[in-house]
Amino acid sequence: MAQIIKQRMTARLDGEFVVFLIGMQINRFWKLHKWVPVALAMPRMLAELARKPQSGFLGAQIYGGIPPVMAQYWRSFAHLEAYAKDPTAEHFPAWRAFNQRVQRNGDVGIWHETYLVRPGQYETIYNNMPPYGLGTVGQLVPAIGRLESAGSRVSAELAASEKGGRLTSA
Repeated sequence: MAQIIKQRMTARLDGEFVVFLIGMQINRFWKLHKWVPVALAMPRMLAELARKPQSGFLGAQIYGGIPPVMAQYWRSFAHLEAYAKDPTAEHFPAWRAFNQRVQRNGDVGIWHETYLVRPGQYETIYNNMPPYGLGTVGQLVPAIGRLESAGSRVSAELAASEKGGRLTSA
């Protein structure tokens, strides 16, 4: 288990980035041959992306639940799209197989949402937590001084981005 940081922290990531939420829903649990290949495709993709820092993939966080949700962090939408469309990468054949086997039969569902995030248009807080979410791919800084409240964190990030500078915590 990661070390708990026993203070309020916030995460910063220089420049624009992309948050990509993805998940699946098993609609017919007994049809293992339909949903297991879908479920097994993601670990292969993540392993591949971890080996390729030039892909623009920054990291991922799985959020438990039924069904689980994964948040992925990417440097840009162009990086995400390039990976999705690369016929030599793990995603493309997995997507093709999904479309051939289960696209319209209702056995398993998949979904994703993509958010393009600009500096000053997000804020985070973590208290008594190990690095989590954006804090696993960005820089964690103490949420003190001008970073004390959600509104001031957004304002401070926006001001830093408008000056072309880097946000510091003090």
